[in-house]
Amino acid sequence: MEEGTSKEPSNSCCTEDAFQWDTREDCDVRQILDRIGDKWSLLVIALLDNQTMRFTELKKTIDGISQRMLTVTLRQLERDGLVRRTVHPVVPPRVDYELTPLGVTLHATIQSLVTWTETHQNEIASARAHYDAATSSPS
Repeated sequence: MEEGTSKEPSNSCCTEDAFQWDTREDCDVRQILDRIGDKWSLLVIALLDNQTMRFTELKKTIDGISQRMLTVTLRQLERDGLVRRTVHPVVPPRVDYELTPLGVTLHATIQSLVTWTETHQNEIASARAHYDAATSSPS
């Protein structure tokens, strides 16, 4: 099991205010956000939208991911109920991955984030350039 994750869900960090952020490391919400917010999980979820893919297809499509990291990412997403793994009894073995209904709902949320990013990418690039220019000039 990944360090910092618990096997059993707990409500130790829940508050009455649904918008209250709990910054404790053992907070279940924080752990889920850490998982789905990492770059590999987002890419896997995006790629599996409306399609089933084999491990090798995912590996070829995701630039820069190692076999081990893809394996870990898929296992974590499967454990969280976002991805379904299907093993076909053929030789050589064939394994397919697809989003679960829960994963499909998350994909819609991710798509909103991507749309926001595309809409504001020029503003962000400008802010970065301004920041870099201000921090690189001698004081």
